[in-house]
Amino acid sequence: MARVLLAMSGGVDSSVAAWLLGEQGHDVVGLFMRHGQADERETACELPSEGRRKQGCCSAADAADARRVAEELGIPFYSVSFEREFDRIVRYFVDQYTAGRTPNPCVVCNTWLKFGTLFDYADGIGAQFVATGHYARLVPCGSEPGLCRGRDPGKDQSYALFGIERRRLRRLMFPVGEHSKETIRATAERLAFGVADKPDSQEICFVPDGEHAAFVRQQPGAADTSGEIVTTDGRVVGHHSGLEGFTIGQRKGLGIALGEPRFVVRLEPDSRRVVVGTREELARDELTAGAANWLVDMPESMHCQVKIRYRSRAYGATVELLGAGRFRVRFDEPCYGVAPGQAAVCYDGDRVLGGGWIE
Repeated sequence: MARVLLAMSGGVDSSVAAWLLGEQGHDVVGLFMRHGQADERETACELPSEGRRKQGCCSAADAADARRVAEELGIPFYSVSFEREFDRIVRYFVDQYTAGRTPNPCVVCNTWLKFGTLFDYADGIGAQFVATGHYARLVPCGSEPGLCRGRDPGKDQSYALFGIERRRLRRLMFPVGEHSKETIRATAERLAFGVADKPDSQEICFVPDGEHAAFVRQQPGAADTSGEIVTTDGRVVGHHSGLEGFTIGQRKGLGIALGEPRFVVRLEPDSRRVVVGTREELARDELTAGAANWLVDMPESMHCQVKIRYRSRAYGATVELLGAGRFRVRFDEPCYGVAPGQAAVCYDGDRVLGGGWIE
């Protein structure tokens, strides 16, 4: 069997993934990714190809859980600092909000780190494959694997994986993708890993309290994006403390009372205005996206399904390639909450075709 580098987060999914890979006979090496918050309580191992001192993590408790599971399974475990790479993701996160866009750092992390930089570490230890605890599947599709939704529709994470380079699919493994979350938790409990009841991560790892607006404002050199809240006809109805506190489609927390529901329909970084309107004014019939990454040979035009957010449903739509990594999506029915900065991910049934970033 093959040597597999497994990203271990200390959670239930990657812990059971380690066991599943071992049961399949693979030579598993666990790796915990630290984003650079120092914690002297955690000692760290070195990868053979790494000479740097590893630093603190996100969090130390997660690192300890991952290490303990690795020890119970008898697999090598390394804790590696990705501080420089995470700094790039933090910068992206701040810049996108400042520009009036809604970033998706988890997708970017998958693209740049988990399925980018991790392959360099895999090559350094002679691992043929990289594995994670994502709920997704790789299914034979002709001469190459196809990236597909996980079996558990409530936990499917394929949306966040669209940015993987097509050539990498042959070297990936998603051990939990064929299972339900309930089964994975039951397996962890049976194996007494001590993580069976650990809650799923709900927040961005470098914004642990979920206060992303405050996080953006605290960054060195953060720009002042405060301004007016206006209706679609230009009437000023309030003021806000920063564009980073809003996203397209938002209804709660607007700080205004107009007698009927209002939604954020547009963010204007130049004027620093938050534009609010009715649900009807939020509707969009089409979008354009750029920086496309395709996992199949796309025709110039095709009908498929498109998701505009991780938790949104897939909308029927016609996708038309525009060249230079851009494409247009024309929805079969009005779509609500189209937010620049989020990913538009295209599906053919369960298979991920690819996607891009909403412009």
